[in-house]
Amino acid sequence: MTQAAAPITDHLMTVRQVAAYLNVNERTVLKLVAEGALPGVKIGNQWRFRKAMLDTWLDDQMLGVTPPQPEVNPAKPVPRRLLTLDSCFQPTHIIPELRATTKTGVIEELAALAMSLKLVRDKTWFVGALIERENVMPSATGNGIAFLHTLQRHPEQVFKPFMVLGRSRGGVDFDALDGGLTHLFFVLGLKFHELHLPWLAKLPQMCARPETLRTLMTAPTREAIFAALSRAERNLSLPP
Repeated sequence: MTQAAAPITDHLMTVRQVAAYLNVNERTVLKLVAEGALPGVKIGNQWRFRKAMLDTWLDDQMLGVTPPQPEVNPAKPVPRRLLTLDSCFQPTHIIPELRATTKTGVIEELAALAMSLKLVRDKTWFVGALIERENVMPSATGNGIAFLHTLQRHPEQVFKPFMVLGRSRGGVDFDALDGGLTHLFFVLGLKFHELHLPWLAKLPQMCARPETLRTLMTAPTREAIFAALSRAERNLSLPP
């Protein structure tokens, strides 16, 4: 007798439940999460997922924040303009040691940096838009990293696509999926609904390498942090 999949709830979901929810097989789910495309956390030797995070992940694909996966969305991929990391990110975009110790404080400090660099038109709008996304789903994916961005694209508010980065060696409670503190905060300024920054999808893979995380946490200057991310980008195996 075939065992029925457990009902989907608002609590942590299993691979089987995610496969049923996305209408794909379990191998596809395991492949996506292993590649860093699907948000999940490994507890022991089992993957677990939050439904709210999966729903936001699906919304992100529709908005072009993450590239569509052919197993989930069979639509043909649209051509994308490849931009390198340094075209949207520079050492001046980095705060090596954040002063903030709260979630809202981190967002305000990084939004202020974006405003000072003339990357956004209105700091108050940017703070509010980032908090709006956090209220839907926390951006902290675990392993001490968060990837913040807005839910909707507002070309009139973002002067050009960008990334800013803040580091907190002490860590901040950012409602991470794994329950740990967050130390690295990547804030993505996305200008368009279509994905113009394919490297954004590579960031989780770049930061998944333990040696990259160690270097990012110990680098003494913003220039050293920038160099570490540049090396990680070069070393990342790109798809053909």
